[in-house]
Amino acid sequence: MKQLFVLDPIKYINPEKDSSAALMEAAYRASIEVWVCTPADLQANGNKAGVIARKVIPSPWITAEKPQNISLNQFACIWMRKDPPVDEAFLYATHLLEVAEREGVLVLNKASSLRAWNEKLGALRFSQLMAPTLVASRVDELKKFAEENGEVVLKPLGGKGGQGVIRIANNSPGIQALLELVTSQENLPVMMQKFLPEVQKGDKRILLINGEPLGAINRKPKEGDFRSNLALGGTAEATKLSNREKEICKELAPSLRNEGLFFVGIDVIGGMLSEINVTSPTGIREVENLMNSKLADQIIEILLKSLS
Repeated sequence: MKQLFVLDPIKYINPEKDSSAALMEAAYRASIEVWVCTPADLQANGNKAGVIARKVIPSPWITAEKPQNISLNQFACIWMRKDPPVDEAFLYATHLLEVAEREGVLVLNKASSLRAWNEKLGALRFSQLMAPTLVASRVDELKKFAEENGEVVLKPLGGKGGQGVIRIANNSPGIQALLELVTSQENLPVMMQKFLPEVQKGDKRILLINGEPLGAINRKPKEGDFRSNLALGGTAEATKLSNREKEICKELAPSLRNEGLFFVGIDVIGGMLSEINVTSPTGIREVENLMNSKLADQIIEILLKSLS
């Protein structure tokens, strides 16, 4: 069996932290041929999808063979693990992967769902599970929402890893100018959410595989910051799911399965759903290290059962 991983260039992947590396190593341990490419390597000749890919040995990290031009229907599964931003190149890559899907290849996560589930906007499908949230471009609407909720958080819809997330009070000096800036003079929508003080106790990342929670970590902000993202200095700690968090996972599960979202990372703060991460969710290494589990191997095992 062959599996293809569509990634950022290998030289940018840190095997000690990267979830893609964990999955590749687990696949290799399961006697699966592991191949890699970047989105730029995908192609279609008529209605046949292909790729210029390299077979790799990921453990020890990493040995790669010479590139080969190979049909995508040679792969039992293709992992789309390119990090955001979801830009024009990313979107075109999902269209090329759909050509492979039409030939019967399983793409994880499903190509059309990667387009449809913006990692901020996708959560709005479950707004009843979220803190009060507004997505808008108009400054007056955003100001009104801030006045109603006191302290709020601004999130760019295309952001990742906490980048560009701003915490403001409704009476912050210069709020008008700030909102004009982040909306590009009311041309670009942003997400505004009621600030949850519980974030100081942690932002829980829960990893769901085919709708089922298999692992979680609690990410705590560094001193002087409210953002708990590990890429911004947050620290991870072992955790267990509360009954409320289990209920959230249960409510999301049918939609995730129906939409072909096999590997998802959700963020929960104070019992409130914050985001649904579908492009290249992280956290496998942290769960494995903190919870003493073989999460990546479990994921590959579940995948193989679904393919059999």
